[in-house]
Amino acid sequence: RSEFEQMTILYDIWNSGLDLEDMGYLRLTYERLVAQARRAGQQTSGADWLNDTHWVHHTITNLSTPKRKRRPQDGPREHQTGSARSEGYYPISKKEKDRYLDVCPVSARQLEGADTQGTNRVLSERRSEQRRLLSAIGTSAIMDSDLLKLNQLKFRKKKLRFGRSRIHEWGLFAMEPIAADEMVIEYVGQNIRQMVADMREKRYVQEGIGSSYLFRVDHDTIIDATKCGNLARFINHCCTPNCYAKVITIESQKKIVIYSKQPIGVDEEITYDYKFPLEDNKIPCLCGTESCRGSL
Repeated sequence: RSEFEQMTILYDIWNSGLDLEDMGYLRLTYERLVAQARRAGQQTSGADWLNDTHWVHHTITNLSTPKRKRRPQDGPREHQTGSARSEGYYPISKKEKDRYLDVCPVSARQLEGADTQGTNRVLSERRSEQRRLLSAIGTSAIMDSDLLKLNQLKFRKKKLRFGRSRIHEWGLFAMEPIAADEMVIEYVGQNIRQMVADMREKRYVQEGIGSSYLFRVDHDTIIDATKCGNLARFINHCCTPNCYAKVITIESQKKIVIYSKQPIGVDEEITYDYKFPLEDNKIPCLCGTESCRGSL
């Protein structure tokens, strides 16, 4: 090797450290030099330093760092195609989702000790606004008009957010105080017939979609919000809910709207009674209230 190549090798050793292979070759070279010095009677020029040296094992400093495997708890799963959208729908267990969804909303029970003076003031203003609106409109016939209902749906939307619920999976929470008997949110989805709803429900199970959001409007019409809905589909069931669902008619089209039964505070979860029909296979209820029926 040339002097430059020799210096490059030494620089790499000083920079990256000694590994096990380097250590073996160094010891082998030392032993060969000692043997040569003994055979020559230590008369070889430049070999006098061997009398003052002894071999001492050096600590390995260049340790190989194997590539760490990605653990499931480090984040969402890796997709073979590189995109989650290209792989369609597949079931994800609740335990797996909890690894990377660390959102815990504040329950209304935790807010009981907080200062509610500001919330009560806002609710009072909302009730006063409703009374002024009713006085200005006048008769109950105008109150049931399509124009007023359409105005409430489009221009009087409440500030809501979805997050992890203590009842079940996801839930919907209020971001502003909501007075009683106010329109909270419309249940938006695709209007389908009963036969189509039965076919989709079976297909959703085959695709691994654990929760299908089918809301019955009447005997012939069902709203499917599984793939084209809004935040209303995240509302959980409760045996003592703070909201209720109502079917209204706007321009000869039936819509499902969620109304508040009582005043709702900030960060309080929106709930209503699903009122499922009595069946043999009952779905257990997890609302945890004192008057819980035990099933949906």
